[in-house]
This record gives sequence, structure tokens and C-alpha cells, in this order.
Amino acid sequence: MKRIPTRELLDTDSGTPAEIAASLADLRRVNRWFGGVSTTQWMIELVSEAIGKSSLSLLEVAAGSGDVPHMVRERLQQRGITLEVTLLDRAPSHIRDHTRALSADALAIPLRDASFDLVGCGLFAHHLNPGEFVQFVQEALRVCRIAVLINDLVRDPIHLAMAYAGYPLYHSRLTRHDAPASVRQAYTPGEMREMLKQTGAARVEISRHYLFRMGAIAWKV
Repeated sequence: MKRIPTRELLDTDSGTPAEIAASLADLRRVNRWFGGVSTTQWMIELVSEAIGKSSLSLLEVAAGSGDVPHMVRERLQQRGITLEVTLLDRAPSHIRDHTRALSADALAIPLRDASFDLVGCGLFAHHLNPGEFVQFVQEALRVCRIAVLINDLVRDPIHLAMAYAGYPLYHSRLTRHDAPASVRQAYTPGEMREMLKQTGAARVEISRHYLFRMGAIAWKV
């Protein structure tokens, strides 16, 4: 299945405030039910165990409303891991309700080197072409101290069919357009690995998760 880059409607705020709110609510459900939250949680737990550290700071890039990292933080608390979350998004309107947040370009993060333990993103990588993705990871590696965490979809014909089958669950016309578009322009684990080899990552771990999710960890050292 060939990758087909497609402009997603939510990226351009192409809808009424009610339609955008409904689409963001759809995303929250997708992440909660279909592997988004659990994939990020799994990666952070792996990092915590690997480095023997139970308190971590995370900069979540392209965070939107920040639901995933905050749900992950609550789950990790129950497992004895403290996660301090800061959000970054290009649209101030997406993050207006959060005090630990900034509006900025993910490809030029206005922070000092090694500002956070982790830099993460969810459902962001597939929005970038390969060159932009490499640029983002290099920038994220600069800002993190330990690793970059990438949570994204896996491109697959069965996944595309499932995106169409989910139409009755979507509350927004934006989601009905963006869900299959996201699958079409997502990367495969093999493509993800090849792109990450072009960054300054010391090593890379890629795992597949529930319902065509993948988690990629780009270790800084």
C-alpha cells in the first residue's frame, strides 16, 4: 500500500468551532479505546525501567488538547511513576486551558538543549514528510536528555478498511475525512526505522501495539 500524503482538515481548522470540538472529542475516544494512551504509557514505563528513574519530565509536541499525556500521567501515578507534562502546540487555542504549555513550531522548538527528560508526540509523525520527520526528531533529540517517543499509526490496507468501518463512531465530518487520510499517509515500522537511522539517535526501538499502533523510541545515548 503506497503512502499518499493528504492534507487533513483538522490541521487547517477547516470547520466550525463545534465541528473542531467534535473532531477533537473523536480523537480522544480513538486514543483512549484503540491504543493511543496505552502505547505511550508502555514506552514511558520501558524508559523508566531501563534507566531506573521513577520521576520523568515530558514535553509533548503537537499536543493538541493534551488529553493523551495527561491520561498517561494519571495511569503512571498508579504504578509509582511521576510524569511532569508540558504541552507544545502550534495553535494557542488548543492548549489555552493548560498552564504548563507553549505555542511553537515543532520543527524549531524554542527551548534550550536537554530541557526535558523526554520529548514525545502522538499522531503527529504521519503529518510530516520524511525530511520534515528527520528534522523534527533531530530537534527533539536536542531538547531531550534521554529519548524521543513517537506514537503513531501503521499504514496497512486492513487498517484503512477499519478507518472507513468506524464512520458510525465519528461525530464530526472532519474525522470522517481525516481518519482514512491519516492511515494513507502513515508510515510502516520499516519506513520509520529507516528515517530514524538518518537522525542522531544512538539506537532505536520500534514496537507494534493494539490496532495498528506503533511506538518508536529514539534514544539519545
